[in-house]
Amino acid sequence: MLQDMFMKQPIMRKVVYSLVPIYLFALYMYGWRLLALSAVVFPLGILTEYIVERSRGKKVSEAVLVTCMLFVLILPPAVPLWIAAIGIIFGVFFAKELYGGFGRNIFNPAISARIFVWISFPALFANGFMIPGAFGAAGEAGVDALSASSPLAVLDSGATPEFLDVLLGFTGGSMGEASAVLIILAGIYLVATKTAQWRLIVGTLLGAGALMSALYLSGVSPNYPPQYAIFSGSILFVAVFMSTDPVSAPKKPLSQWLYGFLIGSVAIIIRNVGGFPEGTSFGVLLGNVFASLLDEIMPARKKPSKPAAAKKKAEVSA
Repeated sequence: MLQDMFMKQPIMRKVVYSLVPIYLFALYMYGWRLLALSAVVFPLGILTEYIVERSRGKKVSEAVLVTCMLFVLILPPAVPLWIAAIGIIFGVFFAKELYGGFGRNIFNPAISARIFVWISFPALFANGFMIPGAFGAAGEAGVDALSASSPLAVLDSGATPEFLDVLLGFTGGSMGEASAVLIILAGIYLVATKTAQWRLIVGTLLGAGALMSALYLSGVSPNYPPQYAIFSGSILFVAVFMSTDPVSAPKKPLSQWLYGFLIGSVAIIIRNVGGFPEGTSFGVLLGNVFASLLDEIMPARKKPSKPAAAKKKAEVSA
């Protein structure tokens, strides 16, 4: 029955596969909190799309599973469940179904959902990062750092977190954005299976890395070494999973470079100069706004004329 409810989307399924190790690591770190959020987000996200698509005589897209999993992983671990419920309903309905469903949405639904709940309930959302005492499987070893804020917040205080912990993910922050190693492996898998466009990933990281290096070396953001800015927080996660959204991202090669660079640089500007920690989310939304325009103004790749193509084929055959 479930198979009949969903349309088959092999590409979306591969994205889910790439997220499974990150999800399992978050389960190890946060235990029942991740399961509780998943139990709220997945049914409500699927139900929202099902109700709308059924009225259109269509099936639910497997892309909604990606949206739900991404939304869970970019939430703080202690966020109230009712906020997560409001967020996923908003993201699926207003950022996707209102535009006509899969393939027609302008904005990334998961990022839209996060921005909406952050702006609507800023204090409650921010408090979701603060969990009193140790918790989860790692908590049994007494890792109290898990109850603290993200590595960027630690850098703000003047301290420097262990870079190895940042790479492996034994830090605070959103549930799925911590482990740089797992996110990188997921990115390699997505590129190798031709599920994600590498230009979008590299462009985002180049935009963020270049601007962060300039701010750090100029003394504007002396507390943020570039390596921490890239491998901690959500820049890497956004580069791999949000910038590469096949629906909201541009299609032309040069447009993809500019799109990624725009997301990365805007994220760093808002995070460092604007003083708002949600720089990456706003970077993605701003990129979504300009995606179609970039494809429209960028020149298309010239195709060889038929005589030239025939001549080249003859030369190869000879």
